[in-house]
Amino acid sequence: MSVFFVPFALFILFVFNSLTHSLCLKTEMAVEKQPKVFRTINILITILLISSYVEILYT
Repeated sequence: MSVFFVPFALFILFVFNSLTHSLCLKTEMAVEKQPKVFRTINILITILLISSYVEILYT
């Protein structure tokens, strides 16, 4: 199962980072604030993906 989930998770992280970058450009966010936004979103998406994997694994 992890053979399929790992590439899917990497794709999801790539898509969300692209969306976050677009958000930062669109809202003209300060350069100093952008790393914090990226870090927060990446941590939250990683938690979501890990919990999804655990749920799938034990179902």
